[in-house]
Amino acid sequence: MTKGKIFTRSNRSLYDRETAVGKTGMVVSAHPVATEAGEKILREGGNAIDAAIAVQFGLNVGEPMMTGIGGSGFFMVYHNESKTVKIFDGHSQAPEAAYPEMFLDAKGEIIPFRKRSTHGTAVGIPGILKAMDAALKEYGTKPLADLIEPAARAAEKGVEINWVFGDILKTFEYRLGDHARELFLPNGKPVTEGGFVRQKDLARTFRILQEQGVEAFYEGEIAEAIISTIKEHGGFMELDDLKNYQITIDEPVWGSYRGHKIASSNMPSAGGTTVMQILKILEGFDLSQYTPKSWGKYYLFVEAMRLAFSDKIAFAGDPRFDEIPTKGLLNEEYLKNRRGLINWENRNGAIDFGNPWIYDTAREKKVVRQPYEPERELSETTHFTVIDRWGNIVACTSTVEHPFGTGIMVKDHGFLLNNELTDFDVIPGGLNEVQPNKRPVSCKSPTIIFKDDEPVLTLGSPGGPTIVGSVFQTIVNVIDFGMDIKEAIEEPRIFCSTSPLIGWEAGMDMNSKGTLEAMGFEFGDQPFPIGNVQAIQIDREKKCLFGAADSSREGKASGLNE
Repeated sequence: MTKGKIFTRSNRSLYDRETAVGKTGMVVSAHPVATEAGEKILREGGNAIDAAIAVQFGLNVGEPMMTGIGGSGFFMVYHNESKTVKIFDGHSQAPEAAYPEMFLDAKGEIIPFRKRSTHGTAVGIPGILKAMDAALKEYGTKPLADLIEPAARAAEKGVEINWVFGDILKTFEYRLGDHARELFLPNGKPVTEGGFVRQKDLARTFRILQEQGVEAFYEGEIAEAIISTIKEHGGFMELDDLKNYQITIDEPVWGSYRGHKIASSNMPSAGGTTVMQILKILEGFDLSQYTPKSWGKYYLFVEAMRLAFSDKIAFAGDPRFDEIPTKGLLNEEYLKNRRGLINWENRNGAIDFGNPWIYDTAREKKVVRQPYEPERELSETTHFTVIDRWGNIVACTSTVEHPFGTGIMVKDHGFLLNNELTDFDVIPGGLNEVQPNKRPVSCKSPTIIFKDDEPVLTLGSPGGPTIVGSVFQTIVNVIDFGMDIKEAIEEPRIFCSTSPLIGWEAGMDMNSKGTLEAMGFEFGDQPFPIGNVQAIQIDREKKCLFGAADSSREGKASGLNE
């Protein structure tokens, strides 16, 4: 199945792979190898935390261009016994030698994105391993070695290249460094769909982690290989940067929408706050008067996104370094004022960031506008989610940032390093300027939704800033338009941040598109997939779990019934 198409007998097998019903557990991810790894752990008696860790390692094998141990992630856990939600924040961090002007050249001009994003200075200290390790120690039931084993075997055996990997490899081959090219472009030609890649070096790294734990990544043999590789590519990360890296365990940002409580990612990921802003803006309108494809719905979505993203760009940052006006951004009076900028006549050119400081106790900091860089690609990333028989939930969005990260593969160890430091502002002075030991702003939005204090839906998506658009639209499709979760995911999405340009998926109503164009909006020439939502819907009455993977990748949902 692809976006905007109706199920037929020929694509029914895709629907069966992408959806599942379960009574005692569910795993949903963007790659079968990862889903099957998580399912195996659940069947062997592991809980959601155990299974999710196995999924993450599996994704490093099946989707190395999207995620891996050289990247970061927000590992959200709902612990059913204590009724608590925690985010094990393994976001990347700038090394000690980082400085505010690091992405400007000697003349003070911005280094082009492609150059700065494939350089050793773009690598942030990877955090996903420490986040998972902390979650495992607090909630897990199985040894880390057992959770790595399915991925280690898959890496040794080899994984078939699917159409997703094949397409990205053709498009972003230029991002790959020498070691990655040796693996993915043998004899100078990209591995194509249907070919196999055996990741022996990655498997060896997994075996080291099985024997020595994550400490080997931050202090031992793997750490030394990381630093050596980064320095070969002009970076300035040191062994002490890895050794001293610490995750945080964060409270989610909480909000409400039409009688539901919502928990999502907190700063330095602005994703959760931005999702909540959009939903609260929309809550002031009666969406029942629109159909999912009406121009009025699309118009509200676009203007709400423009309002929220104007604020996100201005007011998001790392709360360890600056006070962030999160309370102001989600203040009811502030949102009412923002909602008033939607005029129903045209694209309101007056939409800009607001003044949440007056509704907050945070100390105001000036806004430094950043340049628009049309050559900057959308980041990729991945999302997965797990529920176990005890009612625990994990929702995790993890990444190496842009396709293949920096393209720098750690020599003899088989994993790619992220380029997450490019998420900092290039022009210093604002909340998101580069500083040593600071975390850049992200849009990751792992989300859990509650009704009457019981979880009813968990979801998330990759896609850089489009994550926010994918998550909130799926939520609205379920709550306002009454869709089941697979329908909600497949309903064609749109996306707009602060520019006049709207991205759109195939299947969008063309009459509505024309109406918006007449109102001053611009659309990209061609539709493209926006995000890749993975989700689980919980039916409390039927005591049933419904898992759904987005058709824009080779996702798989697996349910357990015993």
